[in-house]
Amino acid sequence: MEVPSPCVKVCILGSDKVCIGCGRHIDEIADWGGAPPAVRLRIAAAARERLLLQQAQRPKQSANERK
Repeated sequence: MEVPSPCVKVCILGSDKVCIGCGRHIDEIADWGGAPPAVRLRIAAAARERLLLQQAQRPKQSANERK
């Protein structure tokens, strides 16, 4: 089973060594190439959770700020 990479080509690591684009930790990014499908699924799930947490913690923008 092929597990698609969560990479979205926004490769910027935060101070916590987590990519702001895909949500993977630097160690997970390094391990991805040799990881079996079950491990890739766990990495991808953890990355999605991190991104959701990041989004929930961001302050909401008003309509005027988005313009």
